[in-house]
Amino acid sequence: MKKSIKSMVTALLIMSVIPTQMYANTSPIETVNTHLEGVKEEAMLKRLNEINDMDKSSMTRPEKKALRKEVKEIQQTMGNGNGGVYISLGALLIIILLLILIF
Repeated sequence: MKKSIKSMVTALLIMSVIPTQMYANTSPIETVNTHLEGVKEEAMLKRLNEINDMDKSSMTRPEKKALRKEVKEIQQTMGNGNGGVYISLGALLIIILLLILIF
């Protein structure tokens, strides 16, 4: 009885952890959105390159500050698209210890 419960819990944990691949039909709306996002990213990269190529030695402090603010905003908008799940080492150790204690 205990072995069957343990095996069921193990199977449940394995099935919840392993990512499943889902295949969906891509609609034209999704492709248009991705194309627009790509165009926006290219425009932002182009603007960053323009800012890097500028001669900043002749600029005043407020102008430099405005450029720094613009660069930070662009970097934040481009960095938010990564979207990933990260797990810390401490959380991983806690999970492993809980699994050991259960079995």
